[in-house]
Amino acid sequence: MSAESVAIAITGASGAIYATRTLAALLERGLHVELIVSDYGRRLVRDELGDEATIERLLPYLAAKYGEGVGAGSINLHSNRDLGATIASGSHRCSGMAIVPCSMKTLAGVAHGLSRSLVERAADVMLKERRRLVIVPRETPMSLPQLRNMVLCAEAGAHILPAMPAFYQLPKTLDDLADFMAGKILAALGFDHDLYPPWSGRAGS
Repeated sequence: MSAESVAIAITGASGAIYATRTLAALLERGLHVELIVSDYGRRLVRDELGDEATIERLLPYLAAKYGEGVGAGSINLHSNRDLGATIASGSHRCSGMAIVPCSMKTLAGVAHGLSRSLVERAADVMLKERRRLVIVPRETPMSLPQLRNMVLCAEAGAHILPAMPAFYQLPKTLDDLADFMAGKILAALGFDHDLYPPWSGRAGS
């Protein structure tokens, strides 16, 4: 495979737009995306983005919303039940992974190394191989067990990146907020981007 490979997992926390914008941005850069979607992640995408945003028709949806540039990359969709998938092994050269959005159930599974699903196993692989793992939790308020699980993941080497968009860039639409989060995720995965302006010392400049 010539294109660099990155894993994206979508689980059942609110914030499907963050996942699709991140996917589009990675594909526009010509990357190969190893995509895992939990059962509740599938429901999330349809509930929040509409019936046209099914996982099986994700590329046409992304092209319609973000432009034909997403065709520069490729997607390999994995079953979350397939613990024998390529990305379940450290020998598969996947440079990093983002769980966006990350449910509290998935967070707990990653924090305790349970590997009950492909999402959890692939995240465990990232940690054991010391590759980039970005966890994007979307929950508020957070309980003490949830906060402790985030600390456990951070201590294991994960990058905890809560879904907290900024407003210094004076966003006007939901897409502007999604751009900010996608940009943060790409930066945490090690990729340059121009999805939002850097802070210049003055809001909106």
